[in-house]
Amino acid sequence: MLSVAKAFAVTQQHLLILPTETVSLVHSLGRVLREPVYADRDFPPFNRVSMDGIGIAFATYASGQRTFPIAGQQFAGQPQQTLTDTTTCLEVMTGAILPAGIDTVVRYEDIRVSNGQATITIDDVTLGQHIHTQAVDRRAGDELLPVGTLLTPSAIAVAASVGKSAVVVSALPRVALISTGDELVDVGDTPLPHQIRRSNTYMLRAALTSLGISATLHHIVDDEHQLQTAIQGLLAANDVLILSGGVSAGKADFVPDVLVSLGIQKHFHKIEQRPGKPLWFGTSSDDTAYPNRTVFALPGNPVSTVLCAYRYVIPYLRASLGLAPAPERYAQLAQSVVFKPAITYFLPVRLTSEPDGRTLAHPLPGSGSADFANLLAADGFMELPADRSEFGAGESFQVWPTH
Repeated sequence: MLSVAKAFAVTQQHLLILPTETVSLVHSLGRVLREPVYADRDFPPFNRVSMDGIGIAFATYASGQRTFPIAGQQFAGQPQQTLTDTTTCLEVMTGAILPAGIDTVVRYEDIRVSNGQATITIDDVTLGQHIHTQAVDRRAGDELLPVGTLLTPSAIAVAASVGKSAVVVSALPRVALISTGDELVDVGDTPLPHQIRRSNTYMLRAALTSLGISATLHHIVDDEHQLQTAIQGLLAANDVLILSGGVSAGKADFVPDVLVSLGIQKHFHKIEQRPGKPLWFGTSSDDTAYPNRTVFALPGNPVSTVLCAYRYVIPYLRASLGLAPAPERYAQLAQSVVFKPAITYFLPVRLTSEPDGRTLAHPLPGSGSADFANLLAADGFMELPADRSEFGAGESFQVWPTH
């Protein structure tokens, strides 16, 4: 069996090769940029008034003058005006181009206006104040959004500001989510006493929406021939298959052998961890019937499925789309934990933010990897290393959030 670190590294060595596509900016939220976006002009493109008030020539103020006749107004969106008499002022509005002949703005809060004249009431006016200088933020030609940028609302606003009505992004992978097992019925069916409703694929589909991926749901019974036929068709139509169940050591766990028979090269099966030990991962090469395919076969126990999804599958898809890894998160154990086996233990935890700035991880009691309801209170899994068996309160370890 591989260690957690080694297994994760293997997945990152076999990323999907996704094409690019051009999408409208209005439909680009959550997509990953595959071309840089450059400034088409300076930011800001002109000396910009940043406060409502009056614009003056600072030299006049420095000479001792404090009252300025108001000679006109400069509004945002108007062409640039000129202060022709430096003993006067112009009223200026936020966002307006700075009038020629003006080099300082004084806020309305710092003046008194009476009979068409503005009197400055403060003594600490400085040259250039309240002016957003041309190109102080970015210059024309500067890279604003690099390749790999997640198109958030702010990033979309930046792209819009330079006239990008369409952007080149990573194409989204086609993903099929497959549950296996005779004991499973659909969410709308009434299970018999020996059956349960399918839930893992619904969880997986919801998790993938965080990456903008819409996955299809499928179910296959525990029959090797039906499994092979169905997976063959799904490999033909999808880039990624994520299976839940059928990967352990039971007599009906046909998934690993079927995948290999269809040309999927196994990179690993089983990891030194709990839960989620039986995880299977494989890909296909370019010279196979289904090139550049990826398959994750997850253990069917619900807690194992959730852990493997957030520890391996989501990071894999993020990297394949061109996104940087999600920021690492750490928390301190709120109470000591003992775990004897020499394997990595993923502990379900509830996180709290303390007044002193600490994030505390509270271990959740549960009844094992089938205890799906226990996850309702969990914010993530704390990764406890394999080389120890005792973990003290106050010690910090990495946490993998599940929402």
